[in-house]
Amino acid sequence: MSTGTKETAILMAAGLGTRMRPLTEHTPKPLIKVNGTAMIETVIACLNERGVEDIHIVTGYLGEQFRSLQEKYPGIDLIDNPVYDTHNNISSVYAAADILGESDIFICEADLYIPDRRLLQTGLESSCYFGRMVSGHSDDWVFDTGDDGLITRVGKGGDDCYNMVGISYFRCEDAAILKEDIIKTYETPGNEQL
Repeated sequence: MSTGTKETAILMAAGLGTRMRPLTEHTPKPLIKVNGTAMIETVIACLNERGVEDIHIVTGYLGEQFRSLQEKYPGIDLIDNPVYDTHNNISSVYAAADILGESDIFICEADLYIPDRRLLQTGLESSCYFGRMVSGHSDDWVFDTGDDGLITRVGKGGDDCYNMVGISYFRCEDAAILKEDIIKTYETPGNEQL
């Protein structure tokens, strides 16, 4: 499904994947295969199905292993995050900050397994997080929404809230604001672990 406007994507693939050791000792977590397909390839296929072909993968740990994706998928660009092993996800978005504000953009975790390529086929009229409603308590990263559907809180843990699923979408103008905020926040000492 093409939306008529150019859309791009940033896939965050720099992490060490320590919670999946020993599987990730020699293979980055996004390249671990589920049902015969690397998790990152299910994300790429889902984006391609929507018409998104301009995909920037932020790499770090065993980053050279992602080069094979450039041969397989036209439009893949690799961006190195040199501080992947000492900083959190904000450093990966910061490494790709130049891309923000140029078009509507998806920012996705690269270690998602998306078996149904239709996930992103819905029309997206505004910036959003993708989430799954959880009844009761969650210790994960979550967000709450008001009656109007707008996000009122993002944080770790909550009750009767949405678990973040690792996909967000920003309209071009919102991505430009995000770019400014990411740069300002990341360059403020002490924020490297956000």
